[in-house]
Amino acid sequence: MAATFSREQAADAVAAARDERDIIQANLLDLDGSFGKRLLAGATLTGITRQRWESAAATLAALWELYAAYSAVIDRAAEALARRPGQRELADITALLTGPSVEIDHGPAPLALRNLADAGREQLTLTAARARMSSAFAEVTGVVSAAEQAWNDVAGQLDSAAADLSGVEVLGDQDLAAELAEVQAELDRLRGLLNADLLGGQANPAAADRLLDRAAAVAARSAGLARVRDGAKQRIAAVTAAADAARAAREDAAEARLRAAAKVTSVPAVPADRTDLSARIAALDTLLTAGRWTRLSSELDLIERELASATSNFRDTERTVAALLSRRDELRGLLDAYKAKAARLGAAEDPGLAARYGQARELLWTAPCDLNAAADAVNRFQQAVLAIGAQRL
Repeated sequence: MAATFSREQAADAVAAARDERDIIQANLLDLDGSFGKRLLAGATLTGITRQRWESAAATLAALWELYAAYSAVIDRAAEALARRPGQRELADITALLTGPSVEIDHGPAPLALRNLADAGREQLTLTAARARMSSAFAEVTGVVSAAEQAWNDVAGQLDSAAADLSGVEVLGDQDLAAELAEVQAELDRLRGLLNADLLGGQANPAAADRLLDRAAAVAARSAGLARVRDGAKQRIAAVTAAADAARAAREDAAEARLRAAAKVTSVPAVPADRTDLSARIAALDTLLTAGRWTRLSSELDLIERELASATSNFRDTERTVAALLSRRDELRGLLDAYKAKAARLGAAEDPGLAARYGQARELLWTAPCDLNAAADAVNRFQQAVLAIGAQRL
């Protein structure tokens, strides 16, 4: 047994015990008021979470009982110290603070485990009581902290998924309606697991992330359909105008080809007329009236691509035809330039040169002009002029 405290030693020991008791009480109150504890205590739990919390809750209840007994011993020592203790009171204080003074009644053990002399009571020193409370505190905080972490890991994603789904409009799309129902059911399932068995592992961040991705996809699809709905009339008007523009481009190409065909040979044909989409464009209004936004969007995309491709082909044909006429004019200019060069060389009357010039000129000024043959003739005349020039250097 420890030596009896002096008054000063007793005062110091009581003060230290009270300070430590206050710290323990503050930590227990923090645990009792924690989000994780309130989360577990306020829910109808199932599965692993129920098992772990039932065990932790029993431990927490025993912890508070032990703390109450522990605190009562410290209060008794403080009361004895307040009475200006004599030697007997100092001995009592010493026994309270150092001896097995904390008595707890945990009831008799199950009969199969009970000792014949077991009275269901236990006496601990303050040090042993603190050690036991520390172990119990660690056990309970482990469960409470795990629950709080599991909630924090998943609840935010589920809230975000719910927010995405809250603004979804099906807009008559059966596939979207089916996907929405599936995602909502999965959200409800994960919420149920999070509320009832958040330590079971099924409501985990990976599952929540997958759900959030699906919810975002559903919301994006709904938003896309809403954009189709809101802009449908404008897009129908736009494709109608695009069809008119495509027809105008074909007419321009046809007229350009007709003019070119009278002047040169090998003029390419105008691409087939695929711009008469009046029946398909008229059907767009039917889809609009029926609210078939997915089909309407798909058909609008297809018509837009077809019209853009057709218009581009017609414009290309018009440019190709114009290039053929430009090539004829270029060859005419080149022929005249080398005729002038031959004159400067004094070879204008050269019979062979004149024959080549005449052949090229006849090809270039004959309608329709064979551009390939004319180009060859101009090239022969050009080479002949260059050969004469080289001889006279």
